[in-house]
Amino acid sequence: MVYLARARRDLLEIRDYIKKDAPGRAVAWVERMDKALGRLADYPESGTVPRDERLAAKGYRVVVIGEYLAFYLPHKGRVEVRRVVHGKRRYGFIV
Repeated sequence: MVYLARARRDLLEIRDYIKKDAPGRAVAWVERMDKALGRLADYPESGTVPRDERLAAKGYRVVVIGEYLAFYLPHKGRVEVRRVVHGKRRYGFIV
């Protein structure tokens, strides 16, 4: 599994936002995300096809982790995590 640069920035930004109010919770959140996303290496099809037709047509899959959505592409024997966003955000901008 590979985190693309934008996904790494997403994770760091979310962690920093959580850290402002609850430093301990931020660490736990990162661990939870990493564990959940790490499972994609073994089960790349475990996420669902996004509702957004453009993302679906490009082969994206999405996994829900708590309040967050992680968008990824199973790609030639590996998984590329492309974005991680809060579930309340619109996500058509991802493509």
